Amino acid sequence: MNNKNLKIFFDCGSSKIRAGVFNRDDKEGSFYYESKFLEDDSNLEKEIIKIIGSLEKDTNEYVDSINLMLDSPKILSIGISVSRKLNESSLKETSIKFLAQEAKQQILKYYPNYNIAHIIINNYKIDGVDFSYLPDEIKCNFISLDIFFICLPSDLVLYFKNIFSKSNISVDQIICSSYAKSINYKDNLNLTGYTSFIDVGFNKTSITSYFDNKILSLEGLSIGGNNITKDISKILAIDLKKSEDLKLNFNQNDIILNNNFSFEMLQKIIFSRTEEILELSTKSIKSNLLKTSEFNIVLMGDGSKILDNQYTNQIDFSKDINFLEETTKDICQSGFNLMRRLNKQEVIVVPKKKIKQGFFEKLFHFFR
Repeated sequence: MNNKNLKIFFDCGSSKIRAGVFNRDDKEGSFYYESKFLEDDSNLEKEIIKIIGSLEKDTNEYVDSINLMLDSPKILSIGISVSRKLNESSLKETSIKFLAQEAKQQILKYYPNYNIAHIIINNYKIDGVDFSYLPDEIKCNFISLDIFFICLPSDLVLYFKNIFSKSNISVDQIICSSYAKSINYKDNLNLTGYTSFIDVGFNKTSITSYFDNKILSLEGLSIGGNNITKDISKILAIDLKKSEDLKLNFNQNDIILNNNFSFEMLQKIIFSRTEEILELSTKSIKSNLLKTSEFNIVLMGDGSKILDNQYTNQIDFSKDINFLEETTKDICQSGFNLMRRLNKQEVIVVPKKKIKQGFFEKLFHFFR
């Protein structure tokens, strides 16, 4: 891509592919794309290629790199502390990078099947004093860092990298979708205190918890909106496609009138599984927020779209829920905002140097 001001983000979920193109010099010059619903991954690559074609046509640019947003029920978050004696030396950024690199090597050693997406420094303890951010021009004898790692399964990352590689497109940055969305919405809504985001996807649910600006935990569950679809299919003895349509449109009377079951029956199936997802999520939140029983919950993701704020009071659940409806623009914008915002807590994971394309690769790319 010749225009270096354009940044492209692909959010690759298990049921839908989304993409956003952002121009750093023109806030209005953005484009958004969304695939059709994917029942499985048989058409996933075809949908990605279709979006790439539309994107190149609209921008009049050839795409050679993208930023990849992913999520997984196998997502891994790890907290680690590293320290170093400095003997009254001036604290420099190089010392912080050394400690972060040391911690990163430990993660790679003990979790070889994972790809590090984000490295977040939650706390700087300098001579026994805690700092949220690295202070300027300070001398110290001893420094300790509390570092939070967000990792995605390497096979998942490689799977999507290979798909884009077939079109001669490299991946600049790997981004955890749930993390990017939660931090973006938290900042936009000015949420403080203990706040947890429950992101219900098709085959997974991610729970991200914060205290003010500090991320406390990120956990994935192997349960999502597809489990509701399967429940409807099994109990009502109908196929999965029809079950998905019923789930997404269960509050429309004409859907119910054309079937041999009541609205109350369908609602009971949907709400029962939804309550289970919320209870499992809350159990995860409470295990990570040991110091408090008071926290805000924000529910988001495609798997939660069967609900909205008019239905949350009908769910048998002990906590108040704030429902957040999101669009393709919101999701892709979250990735873009994470990359461009001045986040003093996050260490940028630098991608490996790209291999220079040969003449015939460039020629192939030109005629794609």
